[in-house]
Amino acid sequence: MTLNPAEHSHSVTTDDFTIHYVEAGQGHPVVLLHGGGPGATGWSNYSPNIEALSEHFRVIAPDMPGWGDSSEADFATLDHVEAAIQLLDSLGIDKAAFVGNSMGGHTSLRLAVEHPERVSHLITMGPPIQMAPFLFGATGPSEGIKIMYGTYVDPSPEMFKRLVEIMTFDNARFATPELMAERTQAALKRPEHLANVAKVIPSAPIPIWVDHTKLGDITAPALLIHGRDDRVTTFEGSLYLAARIPNSRAHIINRCGHWAQLEHADEFNRLVTDFVLNN
Repeated sequence: MTLNPAEHSHSVTTDDFTIHYVEAGQGHPVVLLHGGGPGATGWSNYSPNIEALSEHFRVIAPDMPGWGDSSEADFATLDHVEAAIQLLDSLGIDKAAFVGNSMGGHTSLRLAVEHPERVSHLITMGPPIQMAPFLFGATGPSEGIKIMYGTYVDPSPEMFKRLVEIMTFDNARFATPELMAERTQAALKRPEHLANVAKVIPSAPIPIWVDHTKLGDITAPALLIHGRDDRVTTFEGSLYLAARIPNSRAHIINRCGHWAQLEHADEFNRLVTDFVLNN
């Protein structure tokens, strides 16, 4: 990897937020939305993808309000869709492909439903959808959701180790001390963020859910990527979405957890590049 995030780091002030983002490349805008775990940022969720995708597109990986180096937010009222729309407006972007992991996937779904004119392509990886047994089943939240929430309440090294390990299938390869240290440092840098999210658990960090009755109204072509071994949101959730979004296809990756874009970066980069260029 040759791309230095510090050299591609920017911030923009919108009507309600200051949003930090990493940007690289030219062409059709592709916005990468990160997940909702403590310590998540646009760079940490997409570091193996930004450079590869920027060979074809204008890639923008923001820290959503409350995460990373963006401004703080009230998680009882924060609407990530509004934040994403304000980001597009401030950057002068009429329409973009949205790529979202986990919480970012849920935001991308809502954008495609509520603002179809702003979404050219919809790509998700493990989006949480409020329907048993995909996220909250008969026994409550999934194993991964419990650990994520637990890490907000107890941001100890032991909990961060459990958090990183449950996100991936191949722990030996991807749950590295370096990644754990990066996520821990990013989270502890924002203690107010940890406290604010902890206050509104278990509804946080996604306070507004997508309207399932309107999934059939999505007009953007959709690519639904999911790890078969995801212990945060099971792959049946993406099959459910594929059955309801008209122009969609599901791609299930074997030996893959919740971070498909990291565990299978080369495959992910090929899939996204081909999908955006040819749909």
